Amino acid sequence: MAIPFHKEIRIGGYLLKQKLLGRKHYPLVLMLEPLFRCNLACVGCGKIDYPDAILNRRMSAQECWDAAEECGAPMVAIPGGEPLIHKEIGEIVRGLVARKKFVSLCTNALLLEKKLHLFEPSPFLFFSVHLDGLKDHHDKAVSQAGVFDRAVSAIKAAKAKGFTVNVNATIFDNHPAEEIAKFLDFTTELGVGVSMSPGYAYERAPDQEHFLNRTKTKKLFRDVFALGKGKKWNFMHSGLFLDFLAGNQEFECTPWGMPARNIFGWQKPCYLLGEGYTKTFKELMETTNWDSYGTGKYEKCADCMAHCGYEPTAATASLNNPLKAAWVALRGIRTSGPMAPEIDLSNQRPAQYIFAEQVQKTLSEIRRDEAAAANHGAKHEASTAA
Repeated sequence: MAIPFHKEIRIGGYLLKQKLLGRKHYPLVLMLEPLFRCNLACVGCGKIDYPDAILNRRMSAQECWDAAEECGAPMVAIPGGEPLIHKEIGEIVRGLVARKKFVSLCTNALLLEKKLHLFEPSPFLFFSVHLDGLKDHHDKAVSQAGVFDRAVSAIKAAKAKGFTVNVNATIFDNHPAEEIAKFLDFTTELGVGVSMSPGYAYERAPDQEHFLNRTKTKKLFRDVFALGKGKKWNFMHSGLFLDFLAGNQEFECTPWGMPARNIFGWQKPCYLLGEGYTKTFKELMETTNWDSYGTGKYEKCADCMAHCGYEPTAATASLNNPLKAAWVALRGIRTSGPMAPEIDLSNQRPAQYIFAEQVQKTLSEIRRDEAAAANHGAKHEASTAA
């Protein structure tokens, strides 16, 4: 649980400030998606199921910087799609670092070695390389052979140039605890921190059979942590979040903790669940019915234990109850005994499926803008000719 000290201090100070100001809804991490296009098609991902007209769209560097300023979160995670495809990614990151934002650039690393020259090592910049496990497991998860080896090569190249590199792993139902433990041993040998989160059941993901439910998640992580007793796995999570994954904490989701800004706008209500969009961050925070989302409240949230919803909850719990956080840090993650009570699902509202509607709306806007631009160009040519 070795989060860099300077980062921990700055984020802790930010959380304390929000508490002193009496704010309930505030962001911890901005999830910034400047594009949806990717160079992989992972079977557990629902982020690239868009028409080309949408996949070809990009947020500009200025839009990315404005989103970071508007949101105000101390940390910016840049997932995608694959961010390194973006032609302005170096400029985007430099601008965020200049604003003293902690930047986690999430990448599958296929382009990382080629594009390292676009970045400079900084205590504010972290590469977060996607690895779902050891070689065979990861290559199967991303549906392409050789990706694991290229990612590891890129990690070593980045570390050699002085960059901080972590890996992030999405855990699914078909991954034995013993294999996950071997993967975590490998990350220790590689000298990188690691974040892990159970996969969210994207409704559009090609593989719908291997998402974990909450009971399986807790048992699996207990088994993993039991195998890690006495080892020095370097988790980039708070102790209370890991304790939650093992079924020892009775947490509710904080959907506003990691708000998402992408080519559509500010996504309601969270990074994983697109149920509409707003034009401004203020509108997102003030018009979203937060009480209607989360496990026990909404069917799509039933099995979610992902970091983007529960790491902010754990961070707030650590601030409100430092003795509990210290106790977990001292004793480690409990891997046996009764689990915390599960959230009742009997009163959750049924899922709504509005993805196609949102896509069609955006396509209509794109065509309208293209037609307006073409009309403007034609008028300009006509006036010039006259």
